[in-house]
Amino acid sequence: MGDGSAGLRPSPPPAGGPVRRRLDRLVREVVKFGAVGGAGLLVNLVVFNLVRHATGLQVVRASVVATVVAIVFNYVGFRYFAYRDADKGGRTRELTLFLLFSLVGLVIENGFLYAATYWFGWDSPLQSNVFKFLGIGIATLFRFWSYRTWVFRALPAREAVTGAAPFLEAEPAHPRPASRVG
Repeated sequence: MGDGSAGLRPSPPPAGGPVRRRLDRLVREVVKFGAVGGAGLLVNLVVFNLVRHATGLQVVRASVVATVVAIVFNYVGFRYFAYRDADKGGRTRELTLFLLFSLVGLVIENGFLYAATYWFGWDSPLQSNVFKFLGIGIATLFRFWSYRTWVFRALPAREAVTGAAPFLEAEPAHPRPASRVG
């Protein structure tokens, strides 16, 4: 390498500029949200069917129990996986908003099941699962918007830089030896 470098070249900046970076971040967020949400969907449907068939609880009540279990599961997944880099400053605020928006999602999700069961009489196990799944889908759109907008907000750029500054300025415990030029 005749240019005097050690063979390391800086990586090129991401192609596409700021719009592309924002789109890439959104895609990563949707994928993580979908992974947690998909696991939560399975938890919700499994608990729903177990409670419904093992306890004899009415359909909508069994669904509410399953939704509450899925909400707890999803909070852990969102906080520690999907939105682990989000602002952690106001956990009480975060949890309060998460529960509030989850409650709205619970009403949306179970409203579909309630209407199908009690207004239209569609209450076979297959019909119940179809309308529960449909309600979850509609509620998920609401939850994605509300969680990313109000609950798991990204750190403002100034706070992120301020938080990283002490780390970057700290002296390493074991300084690296000076490289020899020879």
